Amino acid sequence: MTTRFEIARLGAHGDGVVDANGGHIFIPFALPGETVTAARDKDRAQLISVLEPSPQRIDPACRHFTECGGCAIQHLEDQAYREWKRGLVVHALKGRGIDVAVGELVACPQHSRRRAAFTARNTETGLHLGYNKAFSHTLVDIEECPVLVPAIVEAAGTLRHLAGIIANTSKPFRFLVTATESGFDVAASDCGKPTEAIRRAATDFAIKSKIARLSIDGEIIVEPVKPMLTFGAATVSPPPGAFVQAVAEAEGAMVSLVTGHMRKARKVADLFSGCGTFALRLAAGAEVHAVEGEAPALAALDRGFRFASGLKRVTVERRDLDRRPLTFKELNVFDGIVFDPPRAGAEDQSKQIARSDVPYVAAVSCNPATLARDLRILIDGGYALKSVVPIDQFLWSHHVEAVALLEKPKKRR
Repeated sequence: MTTRFEIARLGAHGDGVVDANGGHIFIPFALPGETVTAARDKDRAQLISVLEPSPQRIDPACRHFTECGGCAIQHLEDQAYREWKRGLVVHALKGRGIDVAVGELVACPQHSRRRAAFTARNTETGLHLGYNKAFSHTLVDIEECPVLVPAIVEAAGTLRHLAGIIANTSKPFRFLVTATESGFDVAASDCGKPTEAIRRAATDFAIKSKIARLSIDGEIIVEPVKPMLTFGAATVSPPPGAFVQAVAEAEGAMVSLVTGHMRKARKVADLFSGCGTFALRLAAGAEVHAVEGEAPALAALDRGFRFASGLKRVTVERRDLDRRPLTFKELNVFDGIVFDPPRAGAEDQSKQIARSDVPYVAAVSCNPATLARDLRILIDGGYALKSVVPIDQFLWSHHVEAVALLEKPKKRR
């Protein structure tokens, strides 16, 4: 049934929100102040038409917008978009009673995302490669993408052909592509066990197409050139499918904030260190102890340090910080702590940091809700929150990165 609605505001996921009978209705691609018609299904509705558009409505940058599921809010003009995205961090902090002046959003340029998590599927009509439509299993083939670096978009045909070679299943599978400094790092998963014929064909095609590495379910099929990323003075080859920051410019902004805050630190703990995004830059001015639960990522960090020059000592420790966080006594040997956990945050580790005497802490997060929770713990433990800066690493989505910087006065002895 089609109904007329008045949009009150934007929700946390970029949907237009309607206040109705004490509840809310969420309408994707609708903007505050608009009058729309939509087909309602419980608390969600599908936009049918915009009767009275907002003056902030603009033409989207991509023809796939509203279909592919990758972007939520290309139709909002830039200044309003930035205010909404910054507001996601402000709202999360206020929800935990944290009153701090949140910095302006650090913008993310178009054509800058170097990492794409595609879905691929082999069908009777051929191999489809793209994104799943929002709230659907429908796969939308991608012909353009203003978010991704041009190199990935231009190679869509090559990548689609490679996905077709390795597809040994009719089910959808993950096809992760990272544009590194030495070529594409392609990590596929759930595409079926590769036969010897598939291995040979994929190897020949990857070499011919100058793909740096192809891996399937973590196994390297072919690696003509090691995929490389530069972290300060070090060069790192991340393991297949490893986490790396999606946008180099966003990574640079985060690194600048963190290293600036740690400029007086002489010994720093980098928790949830990954392949060394922060650790290897911090090592230019401080000794660093990098702690990470994933052994391959930690090994990549260690190799990057050992082949670099001009860095202070970097030590590594494999440890599941969710199950066994560093205790406050272990942390007290450091004068700086950086932590960049997954979306679930670092609640238990934050409790230990809060009990410590470490003067400088930098918290990096891609989830404002868990960041606010962890900051509340640190503030209650005596830390002063000096600044929070939101960073738009995930352009036109509801995801936002943030860097929070904290200090704790030294105890008088």
